[in-house]
Amino acid sequence: MKKQDKSVLISELSKNFKEAKSLTLVDFAGLNIKAQQDLKKKLKEANSKMIVAKNTLIRIAATEAKLPKEISEVTILSGQTAVIMANDDPISPIQTIGKFSSENENLKFKAGILEGLFQNKESLIAISKLPSKEVLNGQVVASIAGPMYTLISNLQGSIQELLGTLSAKVG
Repeated sequence: MKKQDKSVLISELSKNFKEAKSLTLVDFAGLNIKAQQDLKKKLKEANSKMIVAKNTLIRIAATEAKLPKEISEVTILSGQTAVIMANDDPISPIQTIGKFSSENENLKFKAGILEGLFQNKESLIAISKLPSKEVLNGQVVASIAGPMYTLISNLQGSIQELLGTLSAKVG
C-alpha cells in the first residue's frame, strides 16, 4: 500500500472512529472466509460494520480520533484485528459478536469503546450477555404494570366476596 493510500485510510478510519457510538476490537485469527462472511452479514443486520486493517493504522487512527489510550496498547493491537463499528445501537453488535463467538471459538473479544469509555475484554463479554433492548423494555413495563394488575385483581376479589356475602344474607 502506498503512503498516500495509507494516509487516506487513516483519515477515513479516524472519521469513522469519531462518529461511532461503539467500537469493538476482535481477534479473528482462524476464522475461515465463510465464517467471516457470515459474521459480516450478522453485523450488517445489527446496523454495524466490520473493518480489517493493520494494527499500526488502527493505532494511528485511534490517536487521531482522540480515543482512550488503552485501546492503542501493544497487547490489544497485536495479531489479527478487526474493528466493529456501530453508529446506531452501541450494544447490538457486541451481543452479535458474543453470540457468534459462542458458536465459533476462533473469534475473541480484545477490547472496545462504548460511548467514549474504554471496555476491557471481560466487560465486553458481560455486555454481550445482556438481554436485548426489547426484552429489557418488556421487563420494565412488566415491573411497572405488575402491581397495578395485582391491585385490580385484589379489589375485584373483595367486591365479589362482598356481593357473595350480601346475597347469602339477603337470600
